[in-house]
Amino acid sequence: MKALAVSVFATLSLASGAAFASADLAKSKNCMACHATDKKLVGPSYKDVAAKYASDKDAAAKLAKKIREGGTGAWGQVPMPANPQVNEADALTLAKWVLTVK
Repeated sequence: MKALAVSVFATLSLASGAAFASADLAKSKNCMACHATDKKLVGPSYKDVAAKYASDKDAAAKLAKKIREGGTGAWGQVPMPANPQVNEADALTLAKWVLTVK
């Protein structure tokens, strides 16, 4: 029983560590200049993005592409600028993290 508790704690710690790492990645890539976890800034909140794409199985790939290439129209007429300095792996990590924000 003790081993199970340790295993569960370790798993939860890794999951929360990944969440913090992705939040740190978002800060380092300057995403937080336009987005916040729970409120609209220039762009939508991560919480709103996660809710909008919750049932889309291809959401992570779509969002990763939008992170790198930018876009307009999904959230109004304010464009999201392209971020070519974010490599594909980091863009996918960020997209997957955004989709977990509640």
